[in-house]
Amino acid sequence: MTIREIISYLESVAPPAYQESYDNAGLIIGDPDTVITSALITLDVTEAVIDEAIETGCELIIAHHPVLFKGLKKLNGNNFVERCVIKAIKNDIAIYAAHTNLDSVMGGVNSKICEKIGLTNTSILAPAKAQLLKLVTFIPEDHLDNVREAVFAAGAGEIGKYDKCSFSAEGTGTFRGGEEANPYVGEKGEFHFEKEARFETILPRHLKDRVINALLKAHPYEEVAYDLYLVENSMPEIGSGMIGQLPGAENEEEFLSRLLDVFGCKAIRHTYLLGKPIRKVAVCGGSGSFLLSAAIAAGADIFVTADMKYHDFFDAEEKIVVADIGHYESEQFTKELFYEILIKKFPNFALRLSEVKTNPVLYLCQR
Repeated sequence: MTIREIISYLESVAPPAYQESYDNAGLIIGDPDTVITSALITLDVTEAVIDEAIETGCELIIAHHPVLFKGLKKLNGNNFVERCVIKAIKNDIAIYAAHTNLDSVMGGVNSKICEKIGLTNTSILAPAKAQLLKLVTFIPEDHLDNVREAVFAAGAGEIGKYDKCSFSAEGTGTFRGGEEANPYVGEKGEFHFEKEARFETILPRHLKDRVINALLKAHPYEEVAYDLYLVENSMPEIGSGMIGQLPGAENEEEFLSRLLDVFGCKAIRHTYLLGKPIRKVAVCGGSGSFLLSAAIAAGADIFVTADMKYHDFFDAEEKIVVADIGHYESEQFTKELFYEILIKKFPNFALRLSEVKTNPVLYLCQR
């Protein structure tokens, strides 16, 4: 197995195009063509995790949080990031991270949180915009079916729960081939009229190259005319946070107590309880304060997230209960998620869950 094969599959599930602009997901250290026999899965990369990879013979570390967020100007071991990079390179250990791109997809980090809480009818809380393209091209009528199926097979034409979505209309195209042209129809130097279909479909931005390559390969013309337009529509399968329903209403105190047990929290920071049953739950793994208004607008009874600042709690305005369960606690099951994704595709590849607890936050509780 090569690192490239592992990465290619992970990125088919969580495309890098969906990471936030500040993020640094992807292969951070290592040669993608290196052949490996095992991988270590972790939430964070620390020196202890790299030591664990060395001791267990894992040549690749798959992490949620990138060990490198900012550029390095020096590598002299002055901080844990530099020491991690040096140790990984010295021991031929590759490091890969899927971060906000894995947060942003259905079936990703927030889906795992919903699963642990027991939510049903889940959907993206804040669907992403400007992630879709509209393809418009012009096809000889007798080749419409072939070209249409080719671009569908490449990933175009999916809208929500529907696929093979498109529109076509009949019209007349004109062109004149030059002396060096090799026209599919018509003659060089002659002005030609051809019955064509105007074909339109939709595609995710990250599949642009694949879809256009499929179009050019299937289209009979020597020079293929096509247009790509950025579409502002929301993409319901991609975005931030998730929201879902509990199978039955729960008391606020009972629900918070269950969160303590499910996520192994030492404490939960929360707003004043509202004395209302919990039915609809919004979640965001990691830092989720930016989604509070979306959770309120969606009618959630409680917002489960982490890293809320003091003044963020005021923004709840007694419209919703906010429960800050901790950053590590909210994302700890991402290790399980990586394992489940990869083991289905590579059942005979050695995957190991890190036993290092990387949470840097400790609690001193009153006795």
